[in-house]
Amino acid sequence: MASLGDRADPETDTVTVDGAPLPGKPGAVYLMLNKPRGYVTTLSDEYGRRTAAELVADCGVRVYPVGRLDRDSEGLLLFTNDGELAQRLLHPRHQVDKVYLAQVEGRVDQSDVAALAAGMVLGDGLHCLPAELEPLGDGSQCHVTLREGKYHQVKRMLAARGKPVVYMTRLSMG
Repeated sequence: MASLGDRADPETDTVTVDGAPLPGKPGAVYLMLNKPRGYVTTLSDEYGRRTAAELVADCGVRVYPVGRLDRDSEGLLLFTNDGELAQRLLHPRHQVDKVYLAQVEGRVDQSDVAALAAGMVLGDGLHCLPAELEPLGDGSQCHVTLREGKYHQVKRMLAARGKPVVYMTRLSMG
């Protein structure tokens, strides 16, 4: 018989209520989703828009998105019930790379590479950590590697350089 404040060790103790064992904690679940354009990254949307969570709703466990992708962006979106992993992937202190493929109006060049590598302060005062920019082909496409993930960060950094993003996909995380 337990008393208020008693602790149980789930590894060695069996906890029952009216003779029935309590369900155990579900194991960790990790899902990789190739989020399509047109979906918002939230668990539910007050405006009735399609959500990325709807695409993984039948996985059998409640999972949460790790980070966000804009509605008009696509690519890798992780879902998990492992909060510790989510924190390690998202917090800038852990320096986890997030790689994007962006297509821009115009062409990125070495001055853009240097500007992102130095870190940027955007017009609204947002401080961005240094990022890697790798022009591809003729420079109308590029890889952008961030170690943080602020609101519309890739789009805002490239727009500040006069290179608005017309298409973006996340390729990898970690």
